[in-house]
Amino acid sequence: MPDATTVLATLDKELDWQRELYKDFHRHPELSLQEFATAKTIEDKLTGWGYAVQRIGGTGVVGVLENGAGACVLARADIDALPVTEATGLDYASTATGTDTDGSTVGVMHACGHDMHITALLGTAKFMADQRGTWSGTYIALFQPAEETAAGARAMLDDGLLAKVPRPDVALAQHVMATDAGTIGTTAGPVLSAGDSVKITVHGRGAHGSMPHNSVDPVVLAASIVLRLQTIVSRETMPGAFAVVTVGASNAGSKSNIIADRAVLLLNVRTYDTELRGRVIASIERIVRGECAASGSPKEPEFEYYDQYPLTTNDAGVNARVTEAFTAHFAPGTVYHTAPATASEDFSRLPDAFAVPYTYWTVGSVPSDVYRKAVANGTVAQDIPANHSPFFAPAIDPTLGVATRAQAVAALAYLAKGE
Repeated sequence: MPDATTVLATLDKELDWQRELYKDFHRHPELSLQEFATAKTIEDKLTGWGYAVQRIGGTGVVGVLENGAGACVLARADIDALPVTEATGLDYASTATGTDTDGSTVGVMHACGHDMHITALLGTAKFMADQRGTWSGTYIALFQPAEETAAGARAMLDDGLLAKVPRPDVALAQHVMATDAGTIGTTAGPVLSAGDSVKITVHGRGAHGSMPHNSVDPVVLAASIVLRLQTIVSRETMPGAFAVVTVGASNAGSKSNIIADRAVLLLNVRTYDTELRGRVIASIERIVRGECAASGSPKEPEFEYYDQYPLTTNDAGVNARVTEAFTAHFAPGTVYHTAPATASEDFSRLPDAFAVPYTYWTVGSVPSDVYRKAVANGTVAQDIPANHSPFFAPAIDPTLGVATRAQAVAALAYLAKGE
């Protein structure tokens, strides 16, 4: 039987069709839970390669390839795009539009690399189908919708994912990032933060602007809340512990001479620790209620939690095994230890629901000369468009080849004959 390096070299022969498929996905992005054409393309590919294919969660697609006794590995890619109008100038740039949840027409773009995730996992899925003689067990290729709205993993679980596919022994996922192309970042423990968005409505008493004594001014109340919230991280969180409390929007009133009767604040919270997450949320509610009481607010404040992402924390054993496989396969200097990112994901809902361990790694996508120059100049933030930017444009090579090989190497770490 050929060794793993020889077998994995066959992936290079698949890059031509993968490049074209990637460009097609990029040209035709679809918003969360609207990924109908994307899902159909994935379905057709997996079916043609001999996978047992199901639609789960509306636009989610799962392909199962059973190949004898052995471990069961689940590999996941997210498939949705963002309401962003592309400005890359690429010859395969998106000109698509879509309708968002508010009914507005918006530009649509794969501004977070999910098109790369799909294409890489499809490349690995074909590899696993073509190389059945080199591995044994079950391979599950799962393509999840609506990661950007934190709804997709939950939708698949609500649609019976746990009962519809074999229980995996381990789950794998990756994400393209605006770092040095061709590099892979791994870490044990927290790799992505938990994330919570909160809509807070506070109530005042409206009045004419010339008669402020008749009001309970919600603008002043909201301003007091915003200032006091800053103390959660600076005065209530242990130095060295990570927490973010951001007030992204504060809205009240519409005219200069009318004091409104309510104000709405939109908050975003990020943490790496579930206990700290609970304390931060409790502090937010305590501060808001306290400021409302101090202002004489006539009604209790209202809290609406949405776009909630779980903590993504890699299993130490799985991370070590996959990192060792990466290090053995890729050239020296390719694999590095990455620090936790402050972005958030809903992938972990899937392995958590199955009660199985997982690991999640990053793949760089910025041409090395460009990235290293920006690092040397200290201008990464200014010169390198990050995920969600209308200018985000992963370099197809070597990103696609590395991302595909990474999925295959990680899977074979559990499924290769002799493992």
